Amino acid sequence: MAKQPPPFPALEIYDRLRAAYGPQHWWPAETPFEVIVGAVLVQNTRWENVVSAIENIHRQGRLDPHYLLALPAGELSELIRPAGVFRVKEKRLRSVLAYLVEQHGGQIESLAKTPQDQLRRELLALHGVGPETADCIVLYAAGHPSFVIDAYTRRALERHGWADKRDSYAKLQQQFEAALPRDATLFNEYHALLVELGKRHCRPKPQCAGCPLECLLPERGLRETP
Repeated sequence: MAKQPPPFPALEIYDRLRAAYGPQHWWPAETPFEVIVGAVLVQNTRWENVVSAIENIHRQGRLDPHYLLALPAGELSELIRPAGVFRVKEKRLRSVLAYLVEQHGGQIESLAKTPQDQLRRELLALHGVGPETADCIVLYAAGHPSFVIDAYTRRALERHGWADKRDSYAKLQQQFEAALPRDATLFNEYHALLVELGKRHCRPKPQCAGCPLECLLPERGLRETP
């Protein structure tokens, strides 16, 4: 008989991370629209690069969906150059901007009133928007309870034996959502705490000493991830 994976102590994980790291106040953006821009630009890059790109937009123009959508492609791509692969990201950002302007008049309030499942489907249909980007927008910009799964989260789950590297995004998301109250504020803070865990302790080369989840490692020890 195959050995069963350890039970998933979702609330204990949250409590330990919150006690160790404190409130995270994430997403670090001034407006929900800035969250949307950041969610697209942060794909495959460090957050510091996104900050530089958004600062460019603030300095040389304005952070407004109508304004950005009207910019010539070359001008918009230059503004977001610090985020990397800027021509690719310009096309992805323009796709999201067009959706926001054409479907919601550029109004975040309209976006937020869209039923969660419908909004997520519509976002996933856009060029360059995958599950993580869509869920960041659904959770952090629209305020709907959709748990975000990122590389930090996956790495921590696999190392503790709560997930397998073959598990899909949807399976890991369901794992959290089935174990937690459906609350956007909770999902927001939980995801931010997992990001902090990935930066401080559950790095590519793990720093287990002092990690708030060290006591939850399997008896056989750390399960390494590639």
